[in-house]
Amino acid sequence: MGVAPERSGSEQNGTLRNIGQVLELLRPDFPGQVSIPKIRFLEDKGLIKPERTPAGYRKFSDADVERLRYVLRMQRDHYLPLKVIGEHLDAIDRGLEPPPLDPVEPTVPEVARDADGLPSPETFRRVDRIRLSRKELLKRAGIEEEMLGRLEEFGLVAASPTGHFDTDALLVAETARELAEFGFEPRHLRAFKTAADREVGMVEQVVAPVRRGRDAAATARAEEAVSEIAALSVKLHATLVKAGLRRL
Repeated sequence: MGVAPERSGSEQNGTLRNIGQVLELLRPDFPGQVSIPKIRFLEDKGLIKPERTPAGYRKFSDADVERLRYVLRMQRDHYLPLKVIGEHLDAIDRGLEPPPLDPVEPTVPEVARDADGLPSPETFRRVDRIRLSRKELLKRAGIEEEMLGRLEEFGLVAASPTGHFDTDALLVAETARELAEFGFEPRHLRAFKTAADREVGMVEQVVAPVRRGRDAAATARAEEAVSEIAALSVKLHATLVKAGLRRL
């Protein structure tokens, strides 16, 4: 595991960059994971401390960028919470080695805790800009107009104001087609939509107070919470269904 360099003054760290330049440096390695609000959020948490110009603009040193890489890598590859990552960085700043990531005590085999391809928080952060026409959706999903109309009728998919469909609509349509092979009709899938709406409502109740924060990092904190809670919710739902099916 690479160790993030200790933060030092700008005279030892080369060129200073603004937040947009830092974003462009990090985005290729962390697509969908890093944004300007996320960088501000990490600063708010004290994980990075960029310099400020007299006008208040952030200026990031090479060491700041490397710390950001470390934080993002620990989140993406090891799923560490920010508190733990902060403890790692504090140890590094004091000249210590961060604790090993692999547990040293006996633990449950990873295969027994396999997520079975469940979405991670990054899945819920990713935003695509794919726009499919109605004809393209029908072709790619392999469904007929009648089924698409029924999916729309029961609120399972919806076109944008421009009449286009996104990736989520495509995945729902494909899944509906596959379930139809087992005798499920769109009307049977309303229960899934109702359950999903309830989960969304619970997440919204939790993050609403965070989203109303007045500081610049409030939006980033809310987005972080939404993605992590959503992934945990799906994991819990899938595990409960799997456990229930074993009792059949």
